[in-house]
Amino acid sequence: MSKSNLTRRGLLRNSAIAGAGIAMPTIFTASSAAAYTNEPTGSSVTLGFNVPQTGPYADEGSDELLAQQLAVEHLNGEGDGGCLNTFTSKALKGNGILGKKVEFVTGDTQTKSDAARASAKSMIEKDGAIMINGGSSSGVAVAVQGLCQEAGVIFMAGLTHANDTTGKDRKANGFRHFFNAYMSGAALAPVLANEMGKDRRAYHLTADYNWGWTQEESIVASTEALGWETVNTVKTPLASTDFSSYITPVLNSGADVLVLNHYGGNMVNSLSNAIQFDLLSKQVNGKDFKIVVPLYSELMAAGAGENIKGVLGSMNYNWQLDNEGSKQFVKSFGEKYGKPPSNSAQTCYAQVLLYADACERAGTFNPCGVVEALEGFEFDGLGNGPTLYRAEDHQCFKDVLVVRGAQNPTNAYDTLEIVEITPVDQVTYAPNHPMFGGDDATLGECNPGA
Repeated sequence: MSKSNLTRRGLLRNSAIAGAGIAMPTIFTASSAAAYTNEPTGSSVTLGFNVPQTGPYADEGSDELLAQQLAVEHLNGEGDGGCLNTFTSKALKGNGILGKKVEFVTGDTQTKSDAARASAKSMIEKDGAIMINGGSSSGVAVAVQGLCQEAGVIFMAGLTHANDTTGKDRKANGFRHFFNAYMSGAALAPVLANEMGKDRRAYHLTADYNWGWTQEESIVASTEALGWETVNTVKTPLASTDFSSYITPVLNSGADVLVLNHYGGNMVNSLSNAIQFDLLSKQVNGKDFKIVVPLYSELMAAGAGENIKGVLGSMNYNWQLDNEGSKQFVKSFGEKYGKPPSNSAQTCYAQVLLYADACERAGTFNPCGVVEALEGFEFDGLGNGPTLYRAEDHQCFKDVLVVRGAQNPTNAYDTLEIVEITPVDQVTYAPNHPMFGGDDATLGECNPGA
């Protein structure tokens, strides 16, 4: 899409008006002759795919890895080319990256920051990975992004929804294609008010780490702005599998809405427990009780089964989107794996292609050249519609989906239906927004490492 068309959509306008990472004592080794960390010298280049292969988000990690492998095939000229056919940038030719064959190594984040940092460090130091992609946790993303900044490699985040990733913990070497908690709140609140009314009392159960905290903060702020009252906010351990003891107090709280700031297996279990308590059949304050899941994925919906029927939430991407990039990706992924791609799959696939394309446009693997190529980059054809990688914070801006658990799904893959495609203008904020670190939040300088 042309720059003028993107400007008409408001992307450029919003970027104009809109404008404490984790530091670990890690020692990175690199050749003193190299201009930057892991500068490729042979006929191939190695990417590091760091995903949760075990732990509560392992289902998301499995789909991320499938998509990453598919992206490598397409970059190397194998298969049907996928979104290289629809991507508005035409720098990629299917001959690798800058003429070098793309290879990859993998690591298991275990959905634990320490494990994710250790696996990323190993891929960088031992395997020569020049870019790290993946993850399904904001705690992991913040930790690995900080490590990549220190190492002098690019981090292309996977699923990370906390405001912090491109907020107070933003880094020059890190980029996020996925949307964030603020965007979920901005998209969801008007739909919640329209469907449930403005006189509601909400009770929040929240995963006790930085994603849950910022998700809760964002939903509380956006719903209270429309008139809702927040009755209570309760933190739950990420390792929890049974939420029954957390559901019982909801019944006596006077709340008429339960907001589950949970993801992956946590959401499946907490929602299942809420349904077991028959919350949706109750009336409180003269209103039908409701449940909200602010962040959805197809894999979570499949795990929760019939429990999600009618439950509202938000998504970064859904395979049912009707645009050329999405249709091409669904075709390629479906023919390869026999199922539609998930939210997590599309995100990691897009991030791998965006990194490769930036290298081609920059004419180098040097991370500082890649940073320059991605900052302010406008594109289409990867499945989400017109998108901007904002220069000030390395956050992608695009339309956001509000979805609902389908009442009558016809198969295992249409369990969610799109309620509204929220325009990007409605979810755009200033780079120095208080939820994103205010004026103290800066990217810092690009680090080329060696």
